[in-house]
Amino acid sequence: MFPYWLVLIIREFLFLQIQRTAFVIWSLNVWRVIWNGPIRGSYLMPKAMSSTSSPLGISTPLTIMLLIVLFHAGLPGQTANKHQATLTIDATHPVRQFDPNLAIGAGIDGHDFGSIDKLLSVSNITRMQSVGFKPITYRLRTELANDAWHWNPQGSWSDKTGQQGYWISDDRPGSDISLSYGYSLPRRGNSIDQANDDGFSRIDDGDPESFWKSNPYLDKNYTHEDNSLHEQWVVIDLDTEMDINAVKILWGTPFAEKYEIQYGAINDISDISENPPGLWHSFPTGSVETRTGGEILTRVSNDPIKARFIRVRLEKSSNTRPKNSSDIRDRLGFAIREIYVGAVDATGKFTNLMERATKAEDQTTIYVSSTDPWHRSVDLDKNAEHAGFDRIFNNGLAADSPVLMPVGMLYDTPENAAAEIRYLIRKGYKFDRVEMGEEPDGQYISPNDYGALYIQWARAIHKVAPRVNLGGPSFQEIVPNDPGDKPVEGGNPVWFERFMKYLKSHGRSSDFTFFSFEWFPFDDPCTSEAPQFGDAAKAMPVYLAAFRKRGLKADIPIVITEYGYSAFAAQAEVDIEGALFNADTVGTFLAIGGSTAYLHGYEPDQVVRDYPCTAGNNMLFMGDDSGMITAQTATYYGARLMMTEWLQPSGGPHEIYACETKSNIEPGSQGVSAFAVKRPDGKWSIMLINKDPQITWQVGIRFKGRDGTVDTTLGGEADLYQFSARDYKWDAKLQRPTRSRPPEHHRIEDAESGDLELAPYSLTVLRGSIK
Repeated sequence: MFPYWLVLIIREFLFLQIQRTAFVIWSLNVWRVIWNGPIRGSYLMPKAMSSTSSPLGISTPLTIMLLIVLFHAGLPGQTANKHQATLTIDATHPVRQFDPNLAIGAGIDGHDFGSIDKLLSVSNITRMQSVGFKPITYRLRTELANDAWHWNPQGSWSDKTGQQGYWISDDRPGSDISLSYGYSLPRRGNSIDQANDDGFSRIDDGDPESFWKSNPYLDKNYTHEDNSLHEQWVVIDLDTEMDINAVKILWGTPFAEKYEIQYGAINDISDISENPPGLWHSFPTGSVETRTGGEILTRVSNDPIKARFIRVRLEKSSNTRPKNSSDIRDRLGFAIREIYVGAVDATGKFTNLMERATKAEDQTTIYVSSTDPWHRSVDLDKNAEHAGFDRIFNNGLAADSPVLMPVGMLYDTPENAAAEIRYLIRKGYKFDRVEMGEEPDGQYISPNDYGALYIQWARAIHKVAPRVNLGGPSFQEIVPNDPGDKPVEGGNPVWFERFMKYLKSHGRSSDFTFFSFEWFPFDDPCTSEAPQFGDAAKAMPVYLAAFRKRGLKADIPIVITEYGYSAFAAQAEVDIEGALFNADTVGTFLAIGGSTAYLHGYEPDQVVRDYPCTAGNNMLFMGDDSGMITAQTATYYGARLMMTEWLQPSGGPHEIYACETKSNIEPGSQGVSAFAVKRPDGKWSIMLINKDPQITWQVGIRFKGRDGTVDTTLGGEADLYQFSARDYKWDAKLQRPTRSRPPEHHRIEDAESGDLELAPYSLTVLRGSIK
């Protein structure tokens, strides 16, 4: 018997080199040897094998090798690990035209203190540019962190003496801006944020001197409409149902003269941004009116009511001004120092059921409708560090393509946003779109409140730049809620519909010129990756169709401002799956008419672990503690293959054509995605993605002509690139790739000579001319 290692080597060699037809002949020969073995000699070494060739003319050593291969690989009838497919490209007319220099890019995000100088070094930028991305988008981490943004460290405070209040960055060009930072809000109400999540709510921090205050820009003084359209609220999540019959509130200034205490049964916390009818129920004695503020204990029910979620709906403000304040914004809205939820016993003793702490993970979770952007110079948040505008536009990252720029909105002022746009114009920087805030759905702002801020910011920006394109809202997800799974219909499509109706009712629909969202479809990184690929590609157009039904017009450009496998760390993000997912996302998005897609994870980063089951990160490059790139992940090779081989690196008008794949696909197999473009150089370029981890696909490619024929093929010389497990291997224990090399490249003399073989989990590009 041959050593097992030798058997494996032989098997690997044969499966890579032997063509299918020859394999069938050799299989027949082996069966003949087996049949003759018991007569002529022993089973493993029959006498017939002592000659130099077998009865079918194949050498005896080769026959032995094939017998061993078949023994380990299975019998001849078990070669079903290869599927056949025919790809038909409708060459009669393109689905659309796009320029990759405008349509496919990447984002530059905020980071922890001291990271930007390391990550955006000259050597790293050179490596980043090798991918081929041209347009970039500037992501706004401060908005996710519940921070105000000093996009220029130089500027002015509304209270200059106290170095506090409302900030406006300096719009006059001076020294180049290298870094910018966020500032934590001392009047913060949310326990949780979407950035470092290192803040906390002032409503249950145990300090009666601190307080939360709602956003003054949502008062009628700025919205010019009744405050009932912008109802403010506080939601307390007790984490589990408890017996509640009393709520105590320690009011700040201004206090609520009228408010309602309610309880709700919530399946999805995101519903609080819409507060649809039926979500909240008032306690029997939960309505309160007062003229004094201060500390008020309310017996909301005679008998305790079991509830997990408690809401304080704020209806009428006292509009009282704090001592020594002359800023009108200080008296608009509502301020609460502390809230206590619990029960009063028969003796009148109140027992508080909430946890109080200055860490979000230790305090009872609080959600608020809005937060006052007032802050102080001492509130600098160094872990909300961003690259300065001048650095981004001058270090080559922008690649002379227009940049999608953000403005702070949920925790900022319209004056600061207008100053930012004025600065960019004065510096002569190219930007074509301005995204208004970031991820409002992750911060549970209501569509009416977002609309009111949007109009104020749009008015201020258009005074500076009348023709600049404004849009958003950069949804963190676009998954529509299924009414069958929930007591009420909601979700971001409904949120968007209400937002657009608000703009229309105020005559400002024209201020909304593009729709943006983020695409991280896999929320459970512990789930097996393979079954999800097919679903993700099919889901995007379905989800967007839900927005079309809710008022997203066909002529509004759609932008993915961030895409990646998951918002949580997963091995798929640094393995082959991530490369395939990214390519499939871009191809699908372009094919359905998307305007621009920006990859998340352009800068080098490190492996992180959010769950014990897996570790990874959305990144093209691995970096060390100094920020230096140490390795390229699979997503780098996939992105570079897409940008430099599938598409023409110099850009220009590319036409994308409809593709139809017919196959003998079996249940459980994810099949093949295909995206065909005709490049400016006249070449046809086809990107194919085998999304199955086990199945090899053999694909025949045909073109449908104007006369209806489908027998036209690529002919003559062609280039073939394929990226698969032969080129890349991730070691989960070492947390790094142990094999990392570019895709295989073959020059084909006759592209018509046979079917294209797609290895399991592979990304392939075939480029040539129609015969």
